[in-house]
Amino acid sequence: MSDSSCTPDRSSTARSTEPGLPGDAGGTEGFVVRRIPQTAPRVISADEAWHGEQPYAQDALALDFFGARDDEDFGRQPTRSSLLPDPAAVVARLAQAVVEVVSGQRPAPQLIRHTAPTVYSVIARQAMVAARRRTPGPRRAAVVRRVRVCEPADGIVEACAVVVSHGRVRAIALRLEGLDGRWLLTALTIG
Repeated sequence: MSDSSCTPDRSSTARSTEPGLPGDAGGTEGFVVRRIPQTAPRVISADEAWHGEQPYAQDALALDFFGARDDEDFGRQPTRSSLLPDPAAVVARLAQAVVEVVSGQRPAPQLIRHTAPTVYSVIARQAMVAARRRTPGPRRAAVVRRVRVCEPADGIVEACAVVVSHGRVRAIALRLEGLDGRWLLTALTIG
């Protein structure tokens, strides 16, 4: 590769006088040879590289995925009670399912879609404990005896249920919120 390049000279004083080159008799502009500047980095010694001053160091960039600029249309959307199924039936099914999961009769992942993450983590932990202490043998399904439902606000239901499981009577308090067109279990207390 050459260290020089040819660029046309726009000045009228630079003309080539050699025969056969532009500018001899035809009146065309001449060319001037100019050197290309050195662009290779400076060579440094190992000592200088190891102990020299570092002008800039970049760590991992902090990213904020959940900033205030997030569009609220893509989060969970509240749903009015009139657009949701009957809460008493949903409470009865959820109460039975929760008692069966906590007693080890049903796998906990069946409730993921119907519970908030905080509620699911509590239920899953109780299910793991129940799986360790479970005795072999036939089990009877939990039976929901009574359900009471109260609607303190549109799209929010607070309910209690009485469930019989393995000869034990349990009281369950639930809070359901209408989100994204379905009821979501957001609070749970098992007595």
